Amino acid sequence: MTDQCPHLEYRETGDGHTFDVARAFCTVTGSFVQPMRADVCNARYDLDPETDCEFYVDPGANE
Repeated sequence: MTDQCPHLEYRETGDGHTFDVARAFCTVTGSFVQPMRADVCNARYDLDPETDCEFYVDPGANE
């Protein structure tokens, strides 16, 4: 089980806006994610990004 998705970043700016609080951003989809999706990314509630996210890409797959 992964501790946190390696494709998750937190950004304070994006889409031409500045946010008061950093928002979860998926580098695979190139988009900000909803808080419920970030729960999967952060492996909360026994969720695992590798198995529970349909967008997950193995970081070592391109090597």
